[in-house]
Amino acid sequence: MGKRDNRVAYMNPIAMARSRGPIQSSGPTIQDYLNRPRPTWEEVKEQLEKKKKGSKALAEFEEKMNENWKKELEKHREKLLSGSESSSKKRQRKKKEKKKSGRYSSSSSSSSDSSSSSSDSEDEDKKQGKRKKKKKNRSHKSSESSMSETESDSKDSLKKKKKSKDATEKEKDIKGLSKKRKMYPEDKPLSSESLSESDYIEEVRAKKKKSSEEREKVIEKTKKKKKHKKHSKKKKKKATSSSPDSP
Repeated sequence: MGKRDNRVAYMNPIAMARSRGPIQSSGPTIQDYLNRPRPTWEEVKEQLEKKKKGSKALAEFEEKMNENWKKELEKHREKLLSGSESSSKKRQRKKKEKKKSGRYSSSSSSSSDSSSSSSDSEDEDKKQGKRKKKKKNRSHKSSESSMSETESDSKDSLKKKKKSKDATEKEKDIKGLSKKRKMYPEDKPLSSESLSESDYIEEVRAKKKKSSEEREKVIEKTKKKKKHKKHSKKKKKKATSSSPDSP
């Protein structure tokens, strides 16, 4: 028995399509789309104008609304005009009443004279009050100036007192130095003979400053040492407390 032949013949798809013939097109082609009827430029302009104008119903509605709004405005104007006319009539009535009262007041001219005199007296009182205020302000200013003068005088007196104190202190220093020279002639430096007393005083003051600075340095060093000792003691205590807990 031999093997069965399972081979299939190769079919060219392009050749098969050509043999079938032209395919029936169901929809429009590209040429149909390009050859479609197109409107002219004038027709396009007419369509745009129609769109701008809008629908007739909308235009009619807008006209009706405008008419109603005009009627309401006219009514409102009439009301305002009537109100203004009534106010003008009231003003005219008030003016007439004032004129009538002015006629009747001619008989009572004496009373009006008295009222005018009272108004004059009030004006005079106001003027007097203003004058009094001005006088008070002037007196206040003068008192302030006197106070400032007294303050300046007190400052000058304090300055003079300070100067006198400084002078007395210098004299005391000179006297003390002269006594020391008499008491301890050996401590007197060789250069002091040629130097004046003021130079010698300045040297003594510089020595005092140096000694005070050295004392402050020594005090600071002692404080630092004490702090260091306290810190070392704290470390030792911590180490002793942690050593039994560890095992």
